[in-house]
Amino acid sequence: MRVLGIESSCDETAAAVVEDGRVLSDVVASQVEIHGPYGGVVPELASRNHMGKIVPVVGAALDAAGISVADLDGIAATAGPGLVGALLVGLQTAKALAFARRLPFVGVNHLRGHLLAARIEGDGERPDFPYMALLASGGHTGVYLVEDERRISCLGGTRDDAAGEAYDKVGKLLGLGYPGGPVIDRLAEDEGDEVDLPQALRQRRSYEFSFSGLKTAVAQHVAARGGRLDEGETRALARGFQRAVVEILVRKLVLAARERQVPRIVLAGGVAANRGLRRHAADAAADKGLTLFVPPASRCTDNGAMIAYAGYLSLAAFETSPMDLAPRADWPL
Repeated sequence: MRVLGIESSCDETAAAVVEDGRVLSDVVASQVEIHGPYGGVVPELASRNHMGKIVPVVGAALDAAGISVADLDGIAATAGPGLVGALLVGLQTAKALAFARRLPFVGVNHLRGHLLAARIEGDGERPDFPYMALLASGGHTGVYLVEDERRISCLGGTRDDAAGEAYDKVGKLLGLGYPGGPVIDRLAEDEGDEVDLPQALRQRRSYEFSFSGLKTAVAQHVAARGGRLDEGETRALARGFQRAVVEILVRKLVLAARERQVPRIVLAGGVAANRGLRRHAADAAADKGLTLFVPPASRCTDNGAMIAYAGYLSLAAFETSPMDLAPRADWPL
């Protein structure tokens, strides 16, 4: 079964083709340069850019897979959660193609795509079920128990900001540009002095997170120095911020895995591409006797392959969506 997957939930226009669970192509058009001057994603600009990119990106994905629309057996698209205007572009494109070719269509939950990305065939060792997953991105942060392809439950999420959002806002406070996450990760790479920053809910035996206080602590540290930090101070603050985030993320993930007696843990979402998080998770897994699985970096950030794969699983189980399916800004699992 060949399935075209379309992703447009935020600021990446992406499309991919999956055949029987294996990726044939995966094309992503980023909008980082468009939103960079604003320090974050501007929804209206994102939607307009998706409109201009969606057809070329879908065409490139089909070409890279060596097929045409006539060779497809189904079409999937992200239906939520995300920016409604952005979602609408990909969703309507998928519906139009499915209607024109009389193909089955399914709307995919963006979170489910991320949480199953580690099981895409051909990307390396795949985790067996069940596994405990940390989903950390610009819009979502939570710990999920993935019992199988359909049974996925959230055990705890963030009370305020997502981890990726905190990275971007702190990057803006430090004058590092957008997106801030990759830059902070690079600055924190080398050992050196670091600022000690708080970790909210660290001692509480729950799977919840909070990052608003951490952002405030960074803002206060910058303000106390008149808003001007030299390179050494910036690096020290980046190291302290990175440690505060990755330690609490891994702590909650490992806590959930041990308390639920699940031997496998998975990192998912854009923040899973963070090298500091990967290293800390690997060390914690080895120390606690857990097996860690992390998708390639290209499958952590928003991509069409994860949507095509999740869509393939649904269509293979004869699950489809109606043509009047509407985009959803909020769609919890």
